[in-house]
Amino acid sequence: MSALGTLSVVFDLDGTLVDSEPNYYEAGRRTLVEYGVPDFSWAEHERYVGISTRETIADWRRRYGLSASVDELVAVKNGHYLELARTRTTVFPEMRAFVERLADEGVPMAVASGSSAEAIAVILAGTGLDAHLCTVVSADEVAHGKPAPDVFLEAARRLGSDPADCVVVEDAAPGAAAAHAAGMRCIAVPYVAAQAGAPEFATAGLLLRGGQSEFTARAAWEWLTGTEAGTARRS
Repeated sequence: MSALGTLSVVFDLDGTLVDSEPNYYEAGRRTLVEYGVPDFSWAEHERYVGISTRETIADWRRRYGLSASVDELVAVKNGHYLELARTRTTVFPEMRAFVERLADEGVPMAVASGSSAEAIAVILAGTGLDAHLCTVVSADEVAHGKPAPDVFLEAARRLGSDPADCVVVEDAAPGAAAAHAAGMRCIAVPYVAAQAGAPEFATAGLLLRGGQSEFTARAAWEWLTGTEAGTARRS
């Protein structure tokens, strides 16, 4: 057991641990071009931050009138994404430092992501985060993606942790909602600054409105240890 007792930490991946949204956008843009949608913008992409790939593509089919199946579109997009992810994925430095601090303290950790299991594995291996993050749950493995709590509850189950003992680290409003629904505390680090005022983030125990520019491993660690002592702080 770690110095923080029964605490476990569950990380979202994309936009939280790694800056993969540019890769997801480019993969989505390339996919849509192939299917006759030439003008998919970054602003349009932002509406899907925090939503699983499968659910994103299901919405694309409705929005753009695509006739291809969800499975086909997922396969095409994942192919583009994996090509990009292998060489262009950047870890947020303070997040890496936070993971390493938690590992040093013996805190159990997991990744719970809307990405495919293959994409998660490629990113964790390519960035070296797999040295500390061995427990992984993809939204493809559960019934419902975020904002449903399924991925976080499954992560807790695999860690052998009570959801009440878990803290989620998230960048997106659906993820913050999922953490709340799972009965877990949340450190929210909004990837899209304009969304920091979303009501879902109001449930976070620690909300860093400035996103990654405001996040530090030291501050997150101090919040965790303060929470364990009963002195939680809100940014």
